[in-house]
Amino acid sequence: MIRVVERQANGYREYPPEAEILLALISIAQQAGFTLEQIRQLLPVGPGAWDHGALLDALKQKVNEIDSIRKRLDHTRAQLVTAIESIEDRPDGIECVDNKKRVLDRLREAGITPDLRKLDGSTTG
Repeated sequence: MIRVVERQANGYREYPPEAEILLALISIAQQAGFTLEQIRQLLPVGPGAWDHGALLDALKQKVNEIDSIRKRLDHTRAQLVTAIESIEDRPDGIECVDNKKRVLDRLREAGITPDLRKLDGSTTG
């Protein structure tokens, strides 16, 4: 992605100023979840050769992926919070087996876990 430059007499390489910008863009893109291969495909081949359409499409797709991940994480968080609350609010004297059923019922009532009875075609509890 960054072109190799010749070493100078002192052994150091001197990169053009745009190399710093390119490194910053690569770092930002990696933080956003792009792979190096995806970044390589989006970077311009030469100065001013950005494919704005492809870049915008890739950015929009990444936003959609992030939204999807966020939705899954929100759902998982809701499940965990409901499970925690259900376990903490365990009635005195209830057996563990009965409490498991009670916790699952609360998750189902909250609409955040599938009703396994519906999945196997069973209609009885």
